[in-house]
Amino acid sequence: MQLIATAQRHSDDSSADPSSDSGTDSRRDADGMAVAAFILGLVGLLVMNILLGPIAVVLASIALWRGTARRGRALLGLALGLADLAVLAVLVTVNGTVAWSLGG
Repeated sequence: MQLIATAQRHSDDSSADPSSDSGTDSRRDADGMAVAAFILGLVGLLVMNILLGPIAVVLASIALWRGTARRGRALLGLALGLADLAVLAVLVTVNGTVAWSLGG
């Protein structure tokens, strides 16, 4: 009898573990997306804003939608991604091209 109860308890524990790991993995993925959005948005202000800006916006949006614990970082990534796109729009308007240089 005790053996059956022990086996049942172990089977109950194994069925509970994947669901809790799944929630933890999803949260960890969302946190990683928030950090990636922040970094890509920051780097996108300097180089390749045409590519990094939209990626930062998408990653930040997904991280916020999944309920990241790093909400502030995701919001900063979203703001920086939008700033990348604004810088791109200004450069296209002023220079008529998507490229810019610091030299004369």
